[in-house]
Amino acid sequence: MAKDKNAVTAQQTEAAVEEAKEENIEQKIEEMEESGEEIPEDKLPFPRATIVNMLRKHLSRGKQIKGQVKDELNVWLGKMVERLAKKMDTHPYTYVDGGMFREAIEPYETVQDIEKEKERIIKQLESIKAACDVLINEVDRKFVK
Repeated sequence: MAKDKNAVTAQQTEAAVEEAKEENIEQKIEEMEESGEEIPEDKLPFPRATIVNMLRKHLSRGKQIKGQVKDELNVWLGKMVERLAKKMDTHPYTYVDGGMFREAIEPYETVQDIEKEKERIIKQLESIKAACDVLINEVDRKFVK
């Protein structure tokens, strides 16, 4: 029993130290971003070239990518991976499978569906508004002199 408590305490301490390190790194990264200088590549979660190559695939030819964008996207993607991993880690199993992954990314995937639904509703409301404007014009023309 005492060994279990010590193990739990050691895990909690280890987790707290790890969290403090991450916060310290994040704070340093924020300071560097504010000062405008690039973050050293060893502090980034992914190789900078990987991020740049992926951006270039989807940006118009000839567009320049500022260093701040490269670094902030890199850090943001690292945080996203961290959030997904924590979500998948909540399962009591000793493995991570596709179902757990799909469950973890579901909130992010549904955002796109919600955006499409919003656009659809706005178009419907605009058509209703246009129909109301037509009816108002007809009433004004027929009944108001």
